[in-house]
Amino acid sequence: MNLRREIVDRRLLTILLIVFVQMVGTSMVHPILPLYAQSVFAMDAQVITLLITAFFAAQFLAGPFIGRLSDQRGRLPVLLISQAGTVVAFLMIGFSQSVAVLFLARVLDGVTGGNIVVAQAYVTDIMPERRRTEALGYTMAAFGLGFIVGPAVGGILASRFGPQLPFLAAAGAALITVVLTWLTLEESLSADDRARNRSSELARLRPRELLGNVPLVAALIVSFLSRFGMGLLIATFALFAEDVLFTGADFATVSLGVGLMLMVVGVGQFFTQIFVLPAALKRCSDPLIVLFGAVARAVSLIVLAIATEPIMGTLSMAIFALGSGLLLPPLQSLLTKTVAPELRGAVLGLNQSVMNLGVITSTAVAGTVFALHPALPNWLGAMLYCLVLLPALFIWAWARRNSLRQGDGLMATTP
Repeated sequence: MNLRREIVDRRLLTILLIVFVQMVGTSMVHPILPLYAQSVFAMDAQVITLLITAFFAAQFLAGPFIGRLSDQRGRLPVLLISQAGTVVAFLMIGFSQSVAVLFLARVLDGVTGGNIVVAQAYVTDIMPERRRTEALGYTMAAFGLGFIVGPAVGGILASRFGPQLPFLAAAGAALITVVLTWLTLEESLSADDRARNRSSELARLRPRELLGNVPLVAALIVSFLSRFGMGLLIATFALFAEDVLFTGADFATVSLGVGLMLMVVGVGQFFTQIFVLPAALKRCSDPLIVLFGAVARAVSLIVLAIATEPIMGTLSMAIFALGSGLLLPPLQSLLTKTVAPELRGAVLGLNQSVMNLGVITSTAVAGTVFALHPALPNWLGAMLYCLVLLPALFIWAWARRNSLRQGDGLMATTP
């Protein structure tokens, strides 16, 4: 038993390291990309937000396929392919000479961008159900730790060496994850598991069965609405900071300020998932924690909407990080408990696509909403997180009605 626990812990630590390095690279470029597109390619806000939409549209189409492919062919090969796609995409952006190449790079990164989904599926493979939420919380903590380092590094690199360098550095970080995965990670699905996943009748997400799985549908609605609100934030945050929080500042100052404020998200998320989430899991069910997370995100966007100085923007990011740390891991754990084990990767991929649909629609309109008033995307996002409370309350009430406790699986039945 101790030997088995040691193997599992080593695998989990390896995944956490891979997620951390991947997110350092990714978070270097996300706050810089809108400013890079604006300053180098003279793109306006509407086109910049469509650049973000292109990534999530590609990921929306590819998500279920990537997750299902990892169920059938193994987590390791799919993880390696998706990581390699990220390396190429970041290099394309760094060396881009045209808007068309920028869009092509974002589409490529979206199509192969299943690294985090496959990593999460890997974690659900190796961890017992009673520890799944906690382990997914550690994965999100690594995600948050990457956001501590990445935005600050990206902001410093952009302010001192120009906007192209963060993309090249991010490509290097993604390449490191390829090497780590290849040299240190073991396949989590046996040959028998993969064969069963290809042939089992349970290993199919049919629309009729999906719609009949009430807790799954409710969880997917939570994912869609919460991601819609987040999409409004990520598409306009750098532009809002430039117009409102850092009015009149130059590119270097805005880049550094945005990077440091987003670093607060990483710090807050890491703290939440290392300390707050484990404590919450001892006292509350997964659905109740999801409710707390939605409330915190709503409050954070209200604070951002009324912010006029960097200090209030920083406070809003800290509250947003708390909400993210409480909302996401229990929601992902709930999703994996609503389906058969053969569909863990597929349902996480489906959830990724649903979240991406929220980002696609939100980023597509974010530029227009921002043009009406810089704070309007934040007010709209806050309203959406209030709407998230409705399906989240349904999941909580359904769980109580069926006498579910932390660690029990959710039955795929109607109430």
